[in-house]
Amino acid sequence: MGRLIAFLAPFAIGGVFVLALLVGAFMPRDAVTPDPTIALHKEAKEVSFKSDGVFGTFDKAQLQRGFKVYQEVCAACHSLHQVAFRDLAALGFTPAEIKAIAKKNDQPTIDEKTGDAATRPGLPSDKFYGPYANEVAARAANNNALPPDLSLMTKAREHGNRYVYSLLTGYANAPAGWAVPQGLHYNPYFKSINIAMPAPLTSEGQVEYTDGTKPTVDQMAKDVSAFLIWTAEPKLVERHRTGFGAVIFLLIMTGLGYLSYRRVWAEIKYKTKKGEVASA
Repeated sequence: MGRLIAFLAPFAIGGVFVLALLVGAFMPRDAVTPDPTIALHKEAKEVSFKSDGVFGTFDKAQLQRGFKVYQEVCAACHSLHQVAFRDLAALGFTPAEIKAIAKKNDQPTIDEKTGDAATRPGLPSDKFYGPYANEVAARAANNNALPPDLSLMTKAREHGNRYVYSLLTGYANAPAGWAVPQGLHYNPYFKSINIAMPAPLTSEGQVEYTDGTKPTVDQMAKDVSAFLIWTAEPKLVERHRTGFGAVIFLLIMTGLGYLSYRRVWAEIKYKTKKGEVASA
């Protein structure tokens, strides 16, 4: 009897397991409530930048305008931890201009005499650390929302350059039936629709351009998006040049390799046709 039970036990356990799977597969399930944000969320707008494509490059004038927008609008909340002031030389700023820009941005330090927290004028080697001492201070000043660092933002989001532009120009009134919590703002290009950041670009002329470009909201959004493309990939132009040169090099080497092949095997093929090559 014991042997029979031992023999049938695995089959019984397996049968229970199979029965449980069948019940789970065919049992009616509760209806899934659709996520309302999916219907409201919009894909990034179609917008092109000079840096797009394999031959993309940067317009230094646009990058300088974008930096101005960042400095006068975005820097009030957002940092650029991966960018040093001296990196602005790539945008066409002179050493004197870079020193002046850095000097206006106070950097946190410690008073050597008292040990208390203090600040000092920035140096070209310093980075854009932002206005807050730490994450706690940043959340306290922004209704518990943490302003992200923008250094790599166009790399951190899908279609990052288009995403930044779309987000900046996408603020709108919420549709009927959609409740926006207090302290948040409606933006269908943001993943959760409700965003803590108020519209940063609100009116034409918010930033004064010195090169004669008309500072519309659309233009300012494009310029700061282009600037953030540069902060995320400052070596983009050099990478494109290197890649283009590598492709040309490989094409030349392929051609030389083919010509060498023809040269090396031409005589052997000729002798083979004449029957002059001995069999192995």
